[in-house]
Amino acid sequence: MRTEGIVFAVITVFFAVVTPVYWFMSGDPTGTTALVLSFGLGFLVAFYLLFTARRLPAPRPEDRSDGEIYEMAGEYGFFSPHSWWPLAVAVSGAVVFLGLVFGWWLFLIGVALATIAVVGFVFEYYRGEHAH
Repeated sequence: MRTEGIVFAVITVFFAVVTPVYWFMSGDPTGTTALVLSFGLGFLVAFYLLFTARRLPAPRPEDRSDGEIYEMAGEYGFFSPHSWWPLAVAVSGAVVFLGLVFGWWLFLIGVALATIAVVGFVFEYYRGEHAH
């Protein structure tokens, strides 16, 4: 994680240098705000990665020059192979955003559908034939 943290730290330094130069040369508040936010995001990610890398007991295999592929083998988690809930979440999200454009009544319908879809997605494996 240290390598990734250093990459984001370099990005953060880049935005810290570029932002005042851009603001001085252009005077554009929108672009300056975007660069400031990019600096902040880079700083947050770099800080998290470097802080977490310090707390790990040993370097990860991908951080060592003698690391082997088999050292990272194992289970990464459970991923649903046949779930329809992500599609329901996406469609309900589209209805929510269309509701912001066309009217509050459609927005409220989208929020109701999104609530049902998110609850179904989260609790998909808590009941029925695939319960754990």
